[in-house]
Amino acid sequence: MSSSKTIFLLGATGFLGSQFLVLYAQSDLPKFHIVALLRAPTAEKEAKLKEIYNDIFVVEGTLDDDAIIQEQAAKADYVINCASSDHHASVISTLGGLDKRSESKPGKPPLYIHISGLGITSDNSRGEFIELEKVPSYTDIGLNLDNCPPTNKHLESDKLIVQFGTRKEKPIRTIIVFPGWIYGVGEGIQKTTLPIRIFLNMFQRAGYAGTWGPGYSRMNNIHVKDCANAILTVFKAALEGRADEGADGFYFAASDGPLLMNRDITGKMGDIMYNKGLLPIGGTKPLGDDIVEPLGHYGWSLMGSNLVAIPQRLKRLGWEATETNKKSLLDSLSEEVEVALKEE
Repeated sequence: MSSSKTIFLLGATGFLGSQFLVLYAQSDLPKFHIVALLRAPTAEKEAKLKEIYNDIFVVEGTLDDDAIIQEQAAKADYVINCASSDHHASVISTLGGLDKRSESKPGKPPLYIHISGLGITSDNSRGEFIELEKVPSYTDIGLNLDNCPPTNKHLESDKLIVQFGTRKEKPIRTIIVFPGWIYGVGEGIQKTTLPIRIFLNMFQRAGYAGTWGPGYSRMNNIHVKDCANAILTVFKAALEGRADEGADGFYFAASDGPLLMNRDITGKMGDIMYNKGLLPIGGTKPLGDDIVEPLGHYGWSLMGSNLVAIPQRLKRLGWEATETNKKSLLDSLSEEVEVALKEE
């Protein structure tokens, strides 16, 4: 029997979204009806989703379809957005729908869990070496988004979400999860993270693996299963009334493991691609302007900057980065490349 409550899920077939769906299906949480927004759905995609979670209904649409997103958000008790951290228009559409939902159900504010990223913490160091003690670090307890550099990615949407999540009239419960670099081979529909697939294409075009600037920028990381479990953890806490929300609803999803430099990741990937005959040389070196500049500030902010965060709130809820502790990002890269090549 289907639940009377509904989750509107964006990004259901993606790397993180489909992994969340796997864990939700396996969890002891109440099983709600799910409506999933899919671009160009096919019978095969729908079948794969139903294999993971049977009580799911597919609505065709893209993140640009304002009316569709507003309509579905207005019908939902819970919205979970794993689709895109920087598609501002879809966030506006989602909040517009939730605004209508809140108005139509006084005393029962809807819940919005939005997946952002640690790009909010970028120091825009252009890949230059900076001693770690001089790199700005952030904690999710006491975080004020106004203290982050204003040109950083994700902030435009995140600030708007907090604005809606802190108002008194037509309240909306808001939670934002900020993952580090998400890695690993997933159990869902999309098995690998987008950056790996971008790197495969970019490095083959360049003829070598490379970094943004000298490549000394550092970042936190998190295994996809741990990240999906972080979403599940905050969702469960929200259902039970234990979650911090609104102005306090910030959750960094990252491990306490060593910070990796951009050159560590690309150097390992260069060796892997060389050994597979995909590159004429191994290792890594700075990428040329013709390669990095098309990605502009987006690339420099995420790949050429330090992203340093200290996760605290998730630990309060009993969450641990168990998969990350079992297999590091560098140890996972070879398998990720192998799987990503098959997904192309």
